Amino acid sequence: MSGIIWIIVVGFVAGIIARILSPGPNNPTGFILTTVLGIAGAFLATFIGQAIGHYGPDQGAGFITATIGALVVLFIWNRLVASRVISDPGNR
Repeated sequence: MSGIIWIIVVGFVAGIIARILSPGPNNPTGFILTTVLGIAGAFLATFIGQAIGHYGPDQGAGFITATIGALVVLFIWNRLVASRVISDPGNR
């Protein structure tokens, strides 16, 4: 249980850092969406790290890896918004 809480906390911080590092017109707006994308990036980084054997089954991604994961999720989000597959809730 503490591993999931760690991933959520790291994902929150990673989402904020990724949003600062990746400025652009298609950035997700809002505190909740940024947090969700950061947490998704942390889970992605944890899953990939565990799959390749970098992390144990009870370990989560660190700040740097989670930030990279959040940047990947944010990049995918930006591409989906740019191709109009999904709408950006900040541009209503």
